[in-house]
Amino acid sequence: MTWTAPSVDRQFPRVSNPERAALQDWLRFHRETLLMKCAGLTPEQLRVASVEPSRLTLLGLVRHMAEVERWWFRIRFAQLDIPPVYDEDAVTDDFDPAFDDLANADAEADFAMFRAECEASDAAVAGRDLDDTIVLARSGRTMDLRWVYLHMIEEYARHNGHADMIRERVDGVTGD
Repeated sequence: MTWTAPSVDRQFPRVSNPERAALQDWLRFHRETLLMKCAGLTPEQLRVASVEPSRLTLLGLVRHMAEVERWWFRIRFAQLDIPPVYDEDAVTDDFDPAFDDLANADAEADFAMFRAECEASDAAVAGRDLDDTIVLARSGRTMDLRWVYLHMIEEYARHNGHADMIRERVDGVTGD
């Protein structure tokens, strides 16, 4: 039996919430939206590029967002000394290894990695206040946890738009 991306029971965020709960709800919603765009697809379908010569695929997006989860919540904000999910030596300004070598990628393992990174991200900032800050080493800029949440919601929203178009290309499925 061929593995397919699992279905997702996406829950719309509550309409009245304290700030932290609202941010967490919207982040969860966007995480689930990405997975929903992949639901029912085979590894081969998840590797279909948006348009040639782009490397943008649904599987690449899942892998990229696992990396982004680790980077912003665990490495940057929680300041954990852990390596990137994918080959850190391959990261450049114009190259993200999450989108490369998908022919050899294990889609099921990559989806498990994504879910694990989301859980680890939530755990890394549990109990932290939205006003807690870090100073970025390179720029010296100060950012608070609220900014990280908002950035992650923005990152997912942008990539979920990409996922909409890729999914439609793969099998014609549209919708939110």
